[in-house]
Amino acid sequence: MAFGWIDEQAEARRRAGLLRTLRPRAADSPLLDLASNDYLGLARHPEVVAGAAEAARAWGGGATGSRLVTGTTELHARLEAELAAFCGFEAALVLSSGYAANLAAVTALGPHGSLIVSDAGNHASLIDGCRLARGTTQVVGHADPEAVAKALATHRGEAIALSDTVFSVDGDAAPLRRLAEACREHGAGLVVDDAHGLGVLGEGGRGAAHAAGLAGAADVVVTATLSKSLGSQGGVVLGPARVIGHLVNTARTFIFDTGLAPAAAGAALAALRLLRREPERPARVRAVAAELHARLTAEGLASVRPDAAVVSVRAPSPEAAVGWAADCRAEGLSVGCFRPPSVPDGVSRLRLTARADLSGAQIERAVRVITAVRPC
Repeated sequence: MAFGWIDEQAEARRRAGLLRTLRPRAADSPLLDLASNDYLGLARHPEVVAGAAEAARAWGGGATGSRLVTGTTELHARLEAELAAFCGFEAALVLSSGYAANLAAVTALGPHGSLIVSDAGNHASLIDGCRLARGTTQVVGHADPEAVAKALATHRGEAIALSDTVFSVDGDAAPLRRLAEACREHGAGLVVDDAHGLGVLGEGGRGAAHAAGLAGAADVVVTATLSKSLGSQGGVVLGPARVIGHLVNTARTFIFDTGLAPAAAGAALAALRLLRREPERPARVRAVAAELHARLTAEGLASVRPDAAVVSVRAPSPEAAVGWAADCRAEGLSVGCFRPPSVPDGVSRLRLTARADLSGAQIERAVRVITAVRPC
């Protein structure tokens, strides 16, 4: 029977506690949200919603074509210019998602004959970029600049190192300065995914590369998403103008994909301008994350100290993690649940995301629920 193997795999996932299902949420969900990536609480902000609506009225529901044909509007150009200026880079290129941005950067900058050195904890989009790139990939230990330097020393020719700036599972930050030093020692470029750093780290939320003093460097390229701190959708690649020009001409996820919908571009631009006006939001989200971590560890739960907005709490098994998240939900709290293969170390955990708009009472409620329904 065609696709018969699918049923066998589904049953194996069910037995292992790894079956995933969709859960549509209502627009007016009563759940306290510690699962989304809306770090700055901007997804429903009136100015961001208005930015989306105004863009849709001006340009319609879709971009109508690829960016190189009809999919680039004046709004896209403004968004790119303001993102580049805010983050401290020469140029920017907006794509339809953060995933597409990572595929674009890695495949375009990892041609045949090159070496791609990739952190073992990198996001799936960077991993898939390595799989699609024509260069040779070498995976090295997590957050280990010495291992990166050692790998680069074995290669003669073009090379890049890839890393998340903040890793999505445990919320730990990469040692960006030391990674940049390792790359410069061997003439390699550094490509980092700042999905969880933009809007959270750096002066006024300008990102992890800005905080590390790497913004605008000729040998550094940053990717990011517009769907987390900026409360919209889409992705961006930031870097030297000649690198961005290279992506325009060679990155398949840019050339052959329909441009980002104007509504998403309008929402992202409104959020970016709001962030510029309210630079205290990033510090607030970091403070919320630190408080969640401190209070949960005080209750005896195993949690990694957060470097940005992600707070992970380890669970004894995949089944326990699923049950724990479901029990939280039953008590009115929405939390993330990470299990293999989403976790590189094989350890399941709850994944909590701090938000700048969480009140003290909401933090108290979240800690109370998580500790009350913890697995025995």
